[in-house]
Amino acid sequence: MTAVDTAPGDSTRWRALLLAAVAACAACGIVYELALLTLSASLHGGGIVATSLIVAGYVAALGAGALLVKPLLHRAAITFIAVETLLGIIGGLSAAALYVTFAFVGGSLWVLVAGTALIGSLVGAEVPLLMTLLQRGRTAGAADAGRVLANLNAADYLGALIGGLLWPFLLLPQLGMIRGAAATGIINLAAAAVVSLFLLRTVVTRRELTAALSVLATALAVLVTLLIAADGIESTTRQQLYADPIVAFEQSPYQEIVVTRRGTDTRLYLNGALQFSTRDEFRYTESLVYPALGADARSVLILGGGDGLAAREILRQPGIDTIVQVELDAAVVELARTTLRDINHNSLDDPRVRVVIDDAMTWLRQPGSRPAGGFDAVIVDLPDPDTPVLGRLYSTEFYALVARVLAPHGLMVVQAGSPYSTLNAFWRTISTIESAGFAVTPYHVHVPTFGDWGFGLARPNSTPPTPTMPHGTPPLRFLNQQVLDAATVFSPDIAPRPMEPSTLTSPRIVDDMRLGYG
Repeated sequence: MTAVDTAPGDSTRWRALLLAAVAACAACGIVYELALLTLSASLHGGGIVATSLIVAGYVAALGAGALLVKPLLHRAAITFIAVETLLGIIGGLSAAALYVTFAFVGGSLWVLVAGTALIGSLVGAEVPLLMTLLQRGRTAGAADAGRVLANLNAADYLGALIGGLLWPFLLLPQLGMIRGAAATGIINLAAAAVVSLFLLRTVVTRRELTAALSVLATALAVLVTLLIAADGIESTTRQQLYADPIVAFEQSPYQEIVVTRRGTDTRLYLNGALQFSTRDEFRYTESLVYPALGADARSVLILGGGDGLAAREILRQPGIDTIVQVELDAAVVELARTTLRDINHNSLDDPRVRVVIDDAMTWLRQPGSRPAGGFDAVIVDLPDPDTPVLGRLYSTEFYALVARVLAPHGLMVVQAGSPYSTLNAFWRTISTIESAGFAVTPYHVHVPTFGDWGFGLARPNSTPPTPTMPHGTPPLRFLNQQVLDAATVFSPDIAPRPMEPSTLTSPRIVDDMRLGYG
């Protein structure tokens, strides 16, 4: 590459424009990484191992890319355009490729690994190329290397901050994963086009510039087509993952929400995991709710359960005055009030129900969370702890916070997973509740959709509670006192076992869920 003399004013303008392109490219790079992490969570569960591998692999690929581009630094201008073109098209297509592969092939981990390596390597190549351009090209002149590096790093980190904010607050909730990644690729290609047209047109040959712009235009056309067709691709691909027709879909900032329906069977899925089927949800819901109401509860706190099913059952019990429903995801509550309202009997709009959109642990720590005297019952109906974020809601510290809002005579019930499929996780949950000062009675029932499913009934003293049907309970489809008495019996193959509690600093239950039966 040949240095070209420029007027001081031109040099300053070109440098500012190039640094702006640096910031745009850095924003795109961090969005691609966040998209990979989001896809890992949605498609593979997003455990700490997968997350660590993606982050570590991405960082390692950054270093590899910086080394691999060294032989091309003498052609920094055209190489930079090529790198940005590849980065835009690979990054822009990454979400669609992963989603389609997962749906139609069944295993997309290899695509995730390849995408991480390719995107990381291309992002890693950017800084050496840009440093060379700023030092030797038309846009920089003879600037001091330290100042050039400082400006480059500042633009790079600022762009990363912008990208880190755009993905969770704008791109993902408004466009979804496929369109969000495609839109980011378009921005990446646009930045490369700006650099090509305004900064490098006198540094590269006319033939090189024409070829580069043609490739950029082709790549841009591919991503624009993907952006337009994304809804159809997502609908077709998503339906491939579910046996029944999809009747509602929402990508919230927290999860992918899908409702399917075939005949009278309606099912709710969060990130692909089944939450309930109307064929048998009453078995789960009745078993979860009524044992906790055995102390003639009048005020009830529900943590999770945004589908409104737990509230539906509580409202059937005579004497209920107040229900506080704490749900993290407003999109689930909106779905409960629309698509699912016939199933939950419009429970969340009952005047006795106060819905709070908040993280359960955050809400429990607020000074006003405990009513006078405490809640008579607390229903903990949270998703299985298969990620570190959910694992914190199955910790000693979390149950200690619940104890603070529970009345001295009150009862807490926790959905604890399957004592058969996830044996260690079930008994870990029971041990963790006990470590927070509760006396616990475990019990389990058969829910055909889920299999053997367990719960923990607890109260804040030294005597484990006896699961009892509350007075005045109307006839139920599944639960009665005889069923409840039998539910406390565990066969030898799933007998109680001592387990260390799960805590915020040692979330053992997340590993239990990852390993399954053991």
